Amino acid sequence: MVSVFRTVAGVACCLILLSAAPVFGGPTFRSPTISHHVLSVELRPDSHELIVTDRLTVHVPDGLHAFTFSLAPSLHIDRVTAVDPGRSSGRPAQEMTFRRETPEGDQVVIRLPDHRPEWTLEWRYRGKIHDPPREPRHLRFVTPSETSGHVGPEGVYLSSESRWYPDLPGSLALYEVDVALPNGWSSVSQGSDATGTGHWSVTIPSEALTLVANRFAVATRDWQASNGQTIKLEAYLFPEDAHLAQEYLDASARYLNAYIPLLGPYPFPKFAVVENFFSSGLGMPSFTLLGAAVIKRHYTQPYALGHEIVHSWIGNGVYNRVNRGNWVEGLTTYLANYYYHELTGDDVKAREQRRLMLFGYAVYVRPDQDYPIARFTQKTDEKDNAVGYQKAAMVFHMLRREIGDAAFWTDLKDLIAGHLGAYADWGDIERTFGTRHGKDLRWFFAQWVERPGAPRVTIADARVHHADQTSGPAKFLLSAVLVQQGAAYRIPIDVQFQPALQGANSVRIEMVDAEALMTVRTSEPVHSLIIDPDFHLFRRLERHELPAMLNLFVTDTERTIGVPVAETGNENPFAGIVQRVKSQEAIKPEDERTRITGTPALDGMQNAGSILVMGYGEEKVAPIVRESCGDRFATTPSGFRVGGTVYEDPRFALLVSCPRHGAPGSVVSLLYGVTPGSVSIVTRLLFFYGWNSYVVFKEGAVVVKGDWEMDMKREVLVE
Repeated sequence: MVSVFRTVAGVACCLILLSAAPVFGGPTFRSPTISHHVLSVELRPDSHELIVTDRLTVHVPDGLHAFTFSLAPSLHIDRVTAVDPGRSSGRPAQEMTFRRETPEGDQVVIRLPDHRPEWTLEWRYRGKIHDPPREPRHLRFVTPSETSGHVGPEGVYLSSESRWYPDLPGSLALYEVDVALPNGWSSVSQGSDATGTGHWSVTIPSEALTLVANRFAVATRDWQASNGQTIKLEAYLFPEDAHLAQEYLDASARYLNAYIPLLGPYPFPKFAVVENFFSSGLGMPSFTLLGAAVIKRHYTQPYALGHEIVHSWIGNGVYNRVNRGNWVEGLTTYLANYYYHELTGDDVKAREQRRLMLFGYAVYVRPDQDYPIARFTQKTDEKDNAVGYQKAAMVFHMLRREIGDAAFWTDLKDLIAGHLGAYADWGDIERTFGTRHGKDLRWFFAQWVERPGAPRVTIADARVHHADQTSGPAKFLLSAVLVQQGAAYRIPIDVQFQPALQGANSVRIEMVDAEALMTVRTSEPVHSLIIDPDFHLFRRLERHELPAMLNLFVTDTERTIGVPVAETGNENPFAGIVQRVKSQEAIKPEDERTRITGTPALDGMQNAGSILVMGYGEEKVAPIVRESCGDRFATTPSGFRVGGTVYEDPRFALLVSCPRHGAPGSVVSLLYGVTPGSVSIVTRLLFFYGWNSYVVFKEGAVVVKGDWEMDMKREVLVE
């Protein structure tokens, strides 16, 4: 579920929602900013109300006599007063003039009676925050429920999006929060609650504050990391899931121990896993908010809980200047979703992650829709995910390979230590990684961050012939011409020999132009070459080069869905899939892109594009499936055969994709069930399994999955 998340305070997994003016290395006060909030909050879930007093410290630049705060229009302001902390308590506070710019707007203008560089303003306000979570408006991929904030009997969720406290753009503030709740309720926020009474203290400047509350069962552990740092690990789970607390505390400790040596001391006093009353996967400074369904699925994988913990440093410790591009998600994806496999010695999974990053870009980013990483700010679709998460992660991988491991990890620690509690952007990353070691990396960032696209590399000519007699034991000379299509990139590219030569199985070529000639003397002939066999170089793969998979159907410019004719009185188990496909983002207008037809009409179909066929039981498998899949797939009287194995049981179902015969880059995908029940249980989450050539299910659970082999070889002409 890596792609399902968004952020609401600081940064989390996908969506950055900031209105921040740059603040760097301490406030400059070119615009008014808030440096400190002291909030007293009473929450009344049954009536959706909150009653708040916020005493905030504002820094005001010279010549400014009025400025505009944001505050939700549903909150009624009782009064705003100026308080002088140095005055005796008997002195009256100074009433401030304020007005809302529009009756239903969130902009509140405060006018100052005179100029001071610093004001302490006390706001008293009350009202309702009542935006009940609802299902997302699109089904391109699984997303969290949508709400800007909610106070209700099922739970409290107050993020910066709900504008539940007065704020100024660009503020990096400290917070003190006292929370009053009904009996049996507990609150969670950023920082620490040292007293256990709902008093939260945030001591690192933060972009925003998130407050949640519910009826939690709370488990805590005082834990010491390998560097000697003591961190309070916490789990706030619903009572029915309280038995999972130790699993989440153990996983939190595991990831913290893995990343503290790489990134430096953990920035916060606690890390908490908090269960949410709606679907979510949100990361805030010092805690993560996970929906109940996610919690129940033991969401402790590197790309899941590990990703959230890495955000503690990257995004929730060092902040992103959203108006200058979002580097946070790419680096977090690299460290959590990818590098954890390297760190734990799982080279097979590490290679698979690199491969999938290239696949995501090839499938979801059409050349005419591509854009530079520097322009990525937030994820709204899978194209943004492929650019801002996957391509950016690979850029950090290539940066590490360019400057070396020691320099990369040293510079990364320096970046975090130097910008903790402040903003950083791509320029700061370039300066940090490009100056210490005397390397000019301007070309690297210009090429990979500021330029759209990716190199396309092919072998235009490869041949081997007998070398001259003076070459000693090297009897053969291998030569190959590597060609970049389009504008050239400066890239290192590995070329693998098959069969492997004695003492070496690959050579690295540094390409700086559109063409490069590779020559290698060998003692035996080479029969084939493979470019970048381990996917260390970010490059564009053509659709026809990819293994067949459901995602090639999803992203094709023309699609046909073949649905069996349901028997009278029987519920059609495929109706939900048809609606999901039709709701996906259209590359062409929907009436041109997707065609729905009965499976009999597929026979002899000449339409271009990819096809999704559905059937079960005795339903005839369309000839177009057999034509494209060949011996990869076959039905049996009570099941099917795929990947060389026969599956015969009424509980089995299969998703299989094959290259469409005569249509390079398009596929024929089949969802097939032995019985209607075996396939209907799969349909809801079918598109989670879009990256594999085949997936076998039993009662909805994955039994096995696999891919057809990629044809990566370039044959060598032997002369």
